[in-house]
Amino acid sequence: MTTTTTTGTTRQLASHLADLRFEELPNDVVARTKELFLDWVSSVLAGRSARPVEALERFAEMMGPDGGPSEILVSRRRSSPLFAALVNGASSHVVEQDDVHNESVFHPATVVFPAVLATAQQTGASGRDFVTASVVGYETGVRVGTFLGRSHYQVFHTTGTAGTLAAAAAVARLLGADGETMLHALGSAGTQAAGLWEFLRDAADSKQLHTAKAAADGLLAAYVACDGLTGATSILEGQQGMAAGMSSDADPARLVQGLGERWAVLDTSFKFHASCRHTHPAADALLKAMQENRLTADEIARVRARVHQAAIDVLGPVTDPRTVHQAKFSMGFVLALVALYGRAGVDEFTEEALTDPQVRAFHDRAEMVVDPEVDAAYPARWIGLVDVETTDGRRLTSKVDVPKGDPGNPLSRAELEDKAHRLATFRDGASPEEIGRIIERSWNLDREPDVRNLLRA
Repeated sequence: MTTTTTTGTTRQLASHLADLRFEELPNDVVARTKELFLDWVSSVLAGRSARPVEALERFAEMMGPDGGPSEILVSRRRSSPLFAALVNGASSHVVEQDDVHNESVFHPATVVFPAVLATAQQTGASGRDFVTASVVGYETGVRVGTFLGRSHYQVFHTTGTAGTLAAAAAVARLLGADGETMLHALGSAGTQAAGLWEFLRDAADSKQLHTAKAAADGLLAAYVACDGLTGATSILEGQQGMAAGMSSDADPARLVQGLGERWAVLDTSFKFHASCRHTHPAADALLKAMQENRLTADEIARVRARVHQAAIDVLGPVTDPRTVHQAKFSMGFVLALVALYGRAGVDEFTEEALTDPQVRAFHDRAEMVVDPEVDAAYPARWIGLVDVETTDGRRLTSKVDVPKGDPGNPLSRAELEDKAHRLATFRDGASPEEIGRIIERSWNLDREPDVRNLLRA
């Protein structure tokens, strides 16, 4: 076990990651990894017909091999691991229901599982090795994201940046890398890491490109490291490394703190609403206020969501959502769906909703303000706090300390299975029978001889 130090380094992290074995994983870590995998597969299938995914799939068909060992789940074609990871990574980040780690503000599944699955299908890795590599990926991305801090997230999409290292570490572990090779894989991943938030202002498709590239570039970094390509050995903490160029509050201790004692997968949240995670606490608080006071949407004159500053930074630019994906980053739009329909799931975010007069009217009655208590708790805790003014003059405040889906308020296995069915069948990504088989394989993942052939061609 790596000893916790006050200053963590890329080398210390790499050494621990390379040495991790399945036998060292607690039972609850293995169980949670299987749940996260199922959640990811269903998110991939739900994004299958999105325009950015179709564009990347056509790119993969043009540039990649005609056939290969790795499944592109959205089209059921097979390709090389690189292009399978690219397309599956993009598709799993479309409907905004892939998992999230609060403190690092990072979506691990959408970059880790595409790379690991693609590689495992090429190498014939066992389910146990698949689980171990996935845990390594989660540990890496969460630790790097937390290390880079709040300042990084103001400009950079952490899932694109830290996610490249997460994918690299996971694949390197699956390929049997030793500590030195793992170090080089991280170095080559870090020098490729990218992803800027500016796309939100234009409703651009870059968010899916971020996850696609993080998964594929991480996979690339791992494969070439295993073939002898060297990378920077201090890519995280070095004088011209990631922290130097991408953060003003990086904390090296976060890279190694609690290694082997605190597990990232157990701290990862499932997303209940099909929207940006920054909207979830306020959505839960509004639902609570409406249920406790038996309110309808028409009885609400105004809603003020009291949020952390990062919510303003990410959601603030979206003042007039014009696409379904942009609507998922609009606090007013999400609160409108919750108020009108009691949920903001994949079926509520539609082209028709974008111009629905009721939705738009409620959207215009919602606002965000920074709340000192909420901001101080973030990112360790994401508190939901809303003020509701009713049409008859009442002023109500509703607070949710632990949003639905967080480790302290988790989805049950029955809820996860229900979510998987809804997502997989949302755009005919899989039949009910197919997702049923995937559910069964997910629960037995650590006993599977391999992870090939998730879907029939």
